[in-house]
Amino acid sequence: MSDPAKVRRHAERVRELVASVVRSQIKDPRLGMITITDARITADLREATVFYTVLGDAVAQADTAAALESAKGLLRSTVGKALGLRHSPTLTFVLDDVQDQVKHIDDLLAAARNADAEVQRLAARAEYAGEAQPYRVDDDETDDATDEADVAADVTENPRGGAAR
Repeated sequence: MSDPAKVRRHAERVRELVASVVRSQIKDPRLGMITITDARITADLREATVFYTVLGDAVAQADTAAALESAKGLLRSTVGKALGLRHSPTLTFVLDDVQDQVKHIDDLLAAARNADAEVQRLAARAEYAGEAQPYRVDDDETDDATDEADVAADVTENPRGGAAR
């Protein structure tokens, strides 16, 4: 296995090389407005995954994917020569859909904010279903004194707390 720092350096170099070759050497008309966003390489340096974004609709994305697939041999040989490894890593191109995920998360957050605002609006107009103080409050001390006397009488009649026979 390789050193993780070495793997990261090679992955960064793969990203730079692919971006440079795509910009300068590939003349495929199907290639759209592409940005190479990231590259990851396995620890054994045999397989590299290159992430890219394309400006445009689904047709432009499909055309760019086809152009990258057809230029894979040129890209692999260029990367292999530049890295100086025994085996040139195989390249896999993956459309990076981070922007779509960001938009989806922003939409979800906006919906949550709207739902929270609606709950706050409803809570501001809310009233109690019953009284504001649902528990009985006895302010009369005479009722308390008679209740305490009744409890004391029950205890003296039957100390176990059961009913007297």
